[in-house]
Amino acid sequence: MAKSKPRYKRIAQLKTSDDFKSHINQLNLQMPFKEKLSEPASSSLARSLTLKSGKQIGNRFCILPMEGWDGTTDGLPSDLTKRRWHNFAISGAKLLWGCEAVAVCPEGRANPNQLMINHKTLDSFKKMYQDIIDQHQQRFGDSSDLEVGLQLTHSGRFARPTKGKPGQPIILYRHSVLDEKLDLPDDYPLLADSEIDHLVEDFIAAAQMACDAGFHFVDIKHCHGYLGHEFLSAFNRPGKYGGSLEHRTRFLRSIVKGIKATSNIPVAVRLSAFDWIPFRQGVDGVGQPYYYNGSYTEAFGGNETGQGADLKEVFQLFKIFKNLGIELVCITGGSPYYVPHIQRPALFPPSDGYLPPEDPLVGVARQIQITGQIKQQFPEMKIVGSAYSYLQEWLPQVAEAVVEQELVDFVGLGRMVLSYPDMPADILEGNGLKRQKICRTFSDCTTGPRQGMISGCFPLDPFYKNMPEAAHLKEIKQKL
Repeated sequence: MAKSKPRYKRIAQLKTSDDFKSHINQLNLQMPFKEKLSEPASSSLARSLTLKSGKQIGNRFCILPMEGWDGTTDGLPSDLTKRRWHNFAISGAKLLWGCEAVAVCPEGRANPNQLMINHKTLDSFKKMYQDIIDQHQQRFGDSSDLEVGLQLTHSGRFARPTKGKPGQPIILYRHSVLDEKLDLPDDYPLLADSEIDHLVEDFIAAAQMACDAGFHFVDIKHCHGYLGHEFLSAFNRPGKYGGSLEHRTRFLRSIVKGIKATSNIPVAVRLSAFDWIPFRQGVDGVGQPYYYNGSYTEAFGGNETGQGADLKEVFQLFKIFKNLGIELVCITGGSPYYVPHIQRPALFPPSDGYLPPEDPLVGVARQIQITGQIKQQFPEMKIVGSAYSYLQEWLPQVAEAVVEQELVDFVGLGRMVLSYPDMPADILEGNGLKRQKICRTFSDCTTGPRQGMISGCFPLDPFYKNMPEAAHLKEIKQKL
């Protein structure tokens, strides 16, 4: 990574609301902002929301799935995993979106230490679920309005299941850019329809076990370049799983049908609602798009320029969601592997990333606006938004505004809860923010795993800061 000072103003430099609004105006961004926050009891963030099932979710904060790369090679949780889930439980949020990505089969893991759900690990998931309920009850006095899901995944193109070995991609079609990026030969095999049929059964079985463990819903992950997401862009794949949108959604539709016939646990989806052409480092370390000849047509929710959104098919997909009885959808964008600046805006890139080619606030605003368009088109759906962590001190003002303006139902927090797990509680209880705990998007939580280490907030969480891994990570970063 090229050494460089941040090219954009840091959020911590925006000391007053006027500073923040002035900066937003200079960037010509549409960013909802509530200058004077409501009293906690009357805040839109404190309002409950009732699902069609009648289940009430107690407030408008959601904890997004956050992996630690710290399970066992058998797919079991470690003490580090349990600590992270404990922090989710006492965060103050009343919606926990899947806690973290859990693989449905060994070859589908994104790393050798990713959690798996199967008959050997089921008892551990039962205990972790019950621990969440008990710890939340103990901290807040009521867990009846807490909704806890489990995110089910297959990593597809980004599978890396074997310790000490490189990635073992499982792909659906030949990709004009990602095949080159992953150094895949022209004869690299595609996943066969019959193998996909078996994977459908794996997801159905995993959902049944999630239901048995007590979880309230499962997320069939369709984001960030993983297998579910790749189905949505499989325009050039022949057969029953590619081509038309009907065929590209057969994977999801088959899973939902199977779940309804067995456990009938509610299904949710975390969706990359837009995507861009992959980026890479330019000569100065700043991200730039890969070269392509003609129009770019491999981005679901993207336009042919490769750097814009087209939501036509996204809206069609939401109609499919409605027909399937899917009510909860979490919106994100792109992938951390090839367009991190549009997926999780940050000033400081991870070791395999690039310096941001735009002020990260532009990326935050983009996700807020696209999520708002979806919510306005489908007001009956319950929508979770992402990309709020970069707002830092100004997160409460934007969060209250977007919910108040009905641009989203829940404000999702990811990286922020690694450094500041109880931020939602502090906001909802009117305690004020603890500046020393606010995530500054240093990206060490990603650089660590990219270097084969565990994930955590090494700069700001004293627990991780005092680990030997923190010193090792600092040495690695100095050499990059």
